[in-house]
Amino acid sequence: MSAERFPAGLKIDVTYPQFRVSLTFVSASQLTFEIKDGPFARTETVDIEVVPLGNSVFALSWQERDGATVTNVQDHDRGTVHSWATLPGGRFLRMSGTFVVTRPADVRSDDRPRSNTALVLEAMTSLFQRHDASAVERLYAEDYIQHNPEIPQGRAALEGLVESLSPSVHYEPGLTIAQGDLVAIHGRIRGWSEKPQVVVDIFRVENGRLAEHWDVLQDEVPLTAGVAGLAMFDPREGERHS
Repeated sequence: MSAERFPAGLKIDVTYPQFRVSLTFVSASQLTFEIKDGPFARTETVDIEVVPLGNSVFALSWQERDGATVTNVQDHDRGTVHSWATLPGGRFLRMSGTFVVTRPADVRSDDRPRSNTALVLEAMTSLFQRHDASAVERLYAEDYIQHNPEIPQGRAALEGLVESLSPSVHYEPGLTIAQGDLVAIHGRIRGWSEKPQVVVDIFRVENGRLAEHWDVLQDEVPLTAGVAGLAMFDPREGERHS
């Protein structure tokens, strides 16, 4: 995720316990806030710095004309915002609230396909190329759901599987397809079975970790002389369609 993908044009109404404020994201470098009631009531356009933190999560910081400084952490998937403000007299406020969108962004930004694909590629190469069982705790959800009936449920079972892999097991990633919280990856694995297998793995991502998995495996049929068909798998397919 980059600041350039910040949802410019978006307008939200934030409700804190202390007051309500409307925020309009003019661009990735400017924001207009409007507080209609109470002791903080005013409208101002401020220069902001945006730091992307993950899937639709941004940290924003700015300084206001009166010297007040504000930091917001906004989660645009969950509709929540956490705010820390230091007022001119030194008073410090910590606030958490919810928001609703009152005007959509000019162009909707969804970074999940890119970041989720990177997560899946890291998991598949960590486990089935490097045989690194320690990656399971870091990359997979605690309540990981497995739809392969030959593999027990949960992270512990997956860790045990990776620890028991033969050194001959090696995975090659190929084409990936991602939408929303789902990623499908087409690959080839050697050493898992007697013959090399072509596999499609489908993952559901939740809170930055792999939460659910489905797969379909098929023995690879090698190309032979005189056969007009194409190969079942080509490791360059991912590069051609990226």
